[in-house]
Amino acid sequence: MTAPTATEPGAVRSFLRLVMIEHSVFALPFAYTATLTAMLVDGGDRPAGRVDWWTLLLVTAAMVALRTFAMAANRIIDREIDARNPRTAGRELVTGAVSVRTAWTGALIALAVFFAAAALLNPLCLLLSPVAAVPMVVYPYGKRFTTYPHAILGLAQAIGPVGAWLAVTGAWSWPAVVLGLAVGIWIGGFDLIFACQDVAADRAQGVRSVPARFGVAAALYGARACHAVTLGLLVWFAILTGAGGFFWAGLAVVAVSFGYEHRLVRPDDLSRLNRAFFTVNGFVGISLFVFALLDLIVRGLRG
Repeated sequence: MTAPTATEPGAVRSFLRLVMIEHSVFALPFAYTATLTAMLVDGGDRPAGRVDWWTLLLVTAAMVALRTFAMAANRIIDREIDARNPRTAGRELVTGAVSVRTAWTGALIALAVFFAAAALLNPLCLLLSPVAAVPMVVYPYGKRFTTYPHAILGLAQAIGPVGAWLAVTGAWSWPAVVLGLAVGIWIGGFDLIFACQDVAADRAQGVRSVPARFGVAAALYGARACHAVTLGLLVWFAILTGAGGFFWAGLAVVAVSFGYEHRLVRPDDLSRLNRAFFTVNGFVGISLFVFALLDLIVRGLRG
């Protein structure tokens, strides 16, 4: 039987499952928060306080495309490790539902879309676009040479809000850096939780991670510390950007969500890990964006 090509509808659907396209929910809300906040407080070469829908569309395309490239590259690079891990042995590249050729084709198309979106945004975004793409490829190799691949993932994700702010203003912004660090440390923290389920397989294969080296309990304490730092950085971002009551209410919801997340997983009970990882973290991103959007509208943001 021949491998499916990237033009076959079944191959496209399988590729979208491979990259878990629906999980863009983790990255987009913070990129939108950065984009819309920049439009309110700065505006770049456009009037401050107005939504530039074309820029917002390009930011969406860039974020989804870069995440798609990152996930495809991750699956391609890790396919042999995935094949030896019972949890991941059913992934599309392992089972043959998606061929390596199809995965690379999809990855390169996504990368081209990302570069095209960056070029349409402004020259600085285009100039820095390779800087954003490189960590996406380094991350899957990270588990082969460092105990802290979670930090590489955090760095890769921190780029999103910074790039989104640059898309609007074309200039460096410390508030964007603070928001980017918050996002990166948040995602690095819940990656520590996610990695706990693979301790046995990782140790057997020599795959490096914090849980594999220091144990599940240490990883969960590390995740709690990361999320405490995340809250602190979000408070700093709120102060730097003059956030109002709705944003602060959103931070209260995030704090409660983090507390609930860390009650779900314990060193001796990881049975609710998927709820903590997918459900709670998806809720954190979406809920904070909703509160941030309400706050920006009250402060004068108009479509």
